[in-house]
Formats: sequence, structure tokens, C-alpha cells
Amino acid sequence: MRMPRRRTAACAAVATALAIAPAAFGAPGAKGPKAPKGPKAPPPHRLVNLDLLALNDFHGNLEVIPPTSSSGRINTTPAGGAEYLAAHLDRLRAEARARGAQTLTVAAGDLIGASPLLSAAFHDEPTIEAFNLMGLDFASVGNHEFDEGYRELQRMQYGGCLADGDGANNQNSCPIPGTSFQGASFRYLAANTFYTGGNRTVLPAYGIRKVGGIKVAFIGLTLQDTPNIVTKSGVEGLTFTPEVETVENLVPVLRKKGVRAIVVLLHQGGTPADATQYDGCADVTGPGIDIARQLPPEVDLVIEGHTHQAYNCVIDDPAGNPRRVTSASSFGRIITNIQVTLDKRTRDVVRPSVTARNVIVTNTDTAPRADITQLIGTYKALVAPIANRVLGHLAPTDAVNTLSRTADADGESPLGNLIADAQRLDASTIPAGGRTPQIAFMNPGGIRADLVENDAAAVTFGAAFAVQPFNNYDVSITLTGRQVVDVLNEQWNGRNETARKVLQVSGITYSYSRAQAALPTTDAVVAGSVMVDADSDPATPMVPLDPDATYRVVVNSFLSDGGDGFATLAQGTDKYYGGLDIDALASHLAANDPYTPGPTDRITAVD
Repeated sequence: MRMPRRRTAACAAVATALAIAPAAFGAPGAKGPKAPKGPKAPPPHRLVNLDLLALNDFHGNLEVIPPTSSSGRINTTPAGGAEYLAAHLDRLRAEARARGAQTLTVAAGDLIGASPLLSAAFHDEPTIEAFNLMGLDFASVGNHEFDEGYRELQRMQYGGCLADGDGANNQNSCPIPGTSFQGASFRYLAANTFYTGGNRTVLPAYGIRKVGGIKVAFIGLTLQDTPNIVTKSGVEGLTFTPEVETVENLVPVLRKKGVRAIVVLLHQGGTPADATQYDGCADVTGPGIDIARQLPPEVDLVIEGHTHQAYNCVIDDPAGNPRRVTSASSFGRIITNIQVTLDKRTRDVVRPSVTARNVIVTNTDTAPRADITQLIGTYKALVAPIANRVLGHLAPTDAVNTLSRTADADGESPLGNLIADAQRLDASTIPAGGRTPQIAFMNPGGIRADLVENDAAAVTFGAAFAVQPFNNYDVSITLTGRQVVDVLNEQWNGRNETARKVLQVSGITYSYSRAQAALPTTDAVVAGSVMVDADSDPATPMVPLDPDATYRVVVNSFLSDGGDGFATLAQGTDKYYGGLDIDALASHLAANDPYTPGPTDRITAVD
């Protein structure tokens, strides 16, 4: 006699979710889709529950960022820190198990790179070790995973130690005697990153996991624009293919492997009109959203990153079917908990069942996970001699003693001026018998934090590294005066038309027209306004820039390759590599102790 099937609590919950799915399907703030037509929901005995726990753009932020910084909170709630991220992941996994769901933990790129000194001083090995302890399963490769080159990214995956001179350039691989870096126990995915001229990717294109006997595939994508926003040498010999085309080519491959459930981990994203709606979909726009609309209908879910924003959206795929698209802010402050139901018969996602919520990683009401706390403590002790070295002081002010990277209405910042001055005066950029640099340009995106004194009113190396964490080199090149003006006009032309990038400058002043800068492909620099420190002596007056004369210009190695859309800089001649940009900043602070910022009067915008 056949016994009747038992209706478990988990199945009952799924059936209830499916019954209300049309109303629950849209995220807060999203347009609710119409109730789908077609076959009835699968019976509960055919269903498998899967919870995906997703994050992005961690950037090596192992320690809690103080909530006085916007990077240390979500709205007004303190959030982040690896030991608390681990604790929240454990809690969400326990909740999933209680509902009869399996879990997988995934990331949408930039786990490492542009990291604080605690991780960067050890080539981001501590961050990889932390995610190994947290049980990460898959991560797409972000642009910052290429900061030290693709071979170093492969070392992050497969392990091994660097012969880096035991602390040379402020870094030390495998710093604990008798130990070796084991690499990532999770799988990095790079579906659209190929060796140039071939069909082989630098890391696997996708990963497949069986959940209740059903194959679920994860495709990892890096934004196609990566070569324009990372140092050229890091991606030399690689080709980044279009994101949508890459997935279209992979769908048949996965179909042949019996895969019907597909998740895309995309390191590209959007920006909401209202960033406070961290669990909503407030008019989110941007390239990641455009890609999400175009990805093949076979893709069931898109998890995004790159823009450091949080959103939870439902967007129609090309077949008109609603599809969940999410992003989890940055620095481990949010986990996206995505609940998915799989059908054993179709081996696919039951699309209307997909729900998601962005969960804040609170750190004031949560017990930290002890093994991550221990890991952080180990590396804090190792980095302390470097991080605590005093470089100098900021001149006392009535306000909190911070040198700000926030630009004024013209695009100039006090910290930007300091960095540009330090680079122009960097003696390491002068070859034997060569010319002294007269001009320096610094890209604003390379200034990652304000310069802040510690409790003893001193600027430490750790604070300076937080400002410039890329270990770029200072590079001197020769440009004509006409090329200098071309560089200035590239701040709002070409790739920078939609999001202008005002360079921080030293040894030069100029004016530009706001009205012209807002127009496509126009020269906004006011004719005859560019003045230059022709003899590199700050005591002598500046003189008008001569279009036909040549000038020695210092930029970081990223800009020297034409990064951030400044193609003219790549045309510079007599290129000469100096020392690290962070060392130039440290030397300049020591030589000007205490440092007193001057006026922000180098760039003037006119109507």
C-alpha cells in the first residue's frame, strides 16, 4: 500500500510563496509585473529551495570602517567588517537550513584591490584567506582584481608566494615564517577575459554546482571597459569581450551540459536616483542595468557590482519575463539574500518564486566571528611597524584635522593639490642629466580617502596609504604645450563626456567654461588662460603656456598609459619611471611638516 506523501513545512512555505509571487515579485519601488500566464505552479514535492548570499566590492576592507565615514554605514546604521560579515553569513545560512534550503555564497567582483594597508601590504592574501574561512563559493573577477596584473590574480586563485623582497615597496607576500599562501578555496570566474588571439580565458568562464540534483551555473563577467580603467601592464595580452555576447555564446554550451538554471555575476552596475533605498529600485540606471535588460532570457538572475550601490530590482528580460537584478553596496556592508526555487522536472528556476532582500551587516549588535577576528589580529601585528610610522603633521585647525579630497565647485581639492605637488617635486622622476618636471596631473579617482591624522595628531603611513593604495609609480614624460591643453580638454570630452574627471594639477593654472564643458566634443579650456611654472621655481612668476614648447610632466603610471580616458598622456615621449607615488607623498609630508594647505585657486570655472 502506497503511503501518502508528507507535506513538509518547507514545501508549504514554497507553495505559499508561489501563490503570492505576482505581488511579491517586485522590489520596493519597482513597477510590479502582471501576474504571469501559463502552467500552474509545480507541486511542492518537485521543488528544491536555494538561498544565494551575495556581496560585491569588498576591496580588502577587513576591519570595521568608523561610522563617521559614509563608507562605514548604510544610511545611519553602522555596518561592515569581515568578522561581522562572517557572523551574518552564518546566521543567514542557519535560517536557510531551518527552511529546508541549501545555500551558496557568491560575489560580483572587486574582493581585492584598492585595499587598505592591512590587506594590501600582503598582496591581499589576508582577504582571500578571510573569504576562504567565510565559505565563499564563486566570485566574478572585477577590474581591481587586475591591479597587480592577471598573473597575480591567477596566484590569488592557485596560491604560492612572491619573491617580493620581504617588504620591498611596502609589501610582503607570505609574511609568516614557515607558511605558504594556499590561494582561494572559492572559484574565480572570468567568462569574458581571454588571452588575446585565442579562445582561452585567464580563469574559468563559469562554475556549476548541483543543488538537490539540479545543476546551477554561475557565469562571471568583468566589465568590458576594464582596459581603460586599470594600469595597462596589468591587462597586457588580454581581450575583454562584450558582456551580453559572451553570455549568448555560453548558453548553448551550458545547455549541452544539462544546465537550465543560470546566474550571472556581473562586475558592472547601476546607480539609483535615491541611494537611501538600499533595498529598493529607485530609478536605477547605468550600464549594468542596460546589460541586465539584454542578457539572454535563459539567464534567471543577475547579481551586479562595480558602482558600490545597493539596489533590489526586477527588470524584464528580452522575452518580456521579469528577472531579479541586485547589488549589495560595498565594503561588506550588505549581504543580498536571494531565495530561489528550483523545479526537479524542468531543472530550472521557477522564476516567479525568486525573492530578495538586502540585509545590512550590522556591527554594533552582532558578535564577531572569532576566527576572522584572530586573522585580522595576526596581520595587524605584522603591518603595525609600517602602518604606524609617522610621516608628519597637518597644520592645526579649528575643525577636525583632515585634508579633504572633496572638490570645490571648480573641481579642485586641497588633498588633490598636495598629491599633485608631491608628484611634481618627486626627484625620482628626473633621469640623470634630465629636466626637472614643471607640471603634474593627478586623476581624482586615484584619491581614495581623505588624509586624516590619528589620535596623536600625526599623519601615519597607514593614513597616507588609505589615500593612495594602488602602488602606482610616478612617471615623467614630455608633452608639447598643445598636448597639455588637449589633456585638459579630455577632462570632459571623449570617454569623460558623461562623467567629467577634473585632474588635480601642480605647476599650472587655467580657466574653463562650464557651458562649453557641458557640450559634447568641445574645447572648454579658455584660450590664453593656461599659465605654467616654466622654470620649476615657485618663487618666479608663472608664464603663459607656449603651444610649441615642450614641458616635462609627471603623472602616475596608470595615467601615463592613457588611463581614465586621457589618451594624449599615452603620447608622451621620453618616458621615465620614478618611485612609488605613496613614497613621494610620504617624502613631501616629511619635508613640509606641518603641512599647511594653500588656496584652491589653480582651476577656475567661468560661466
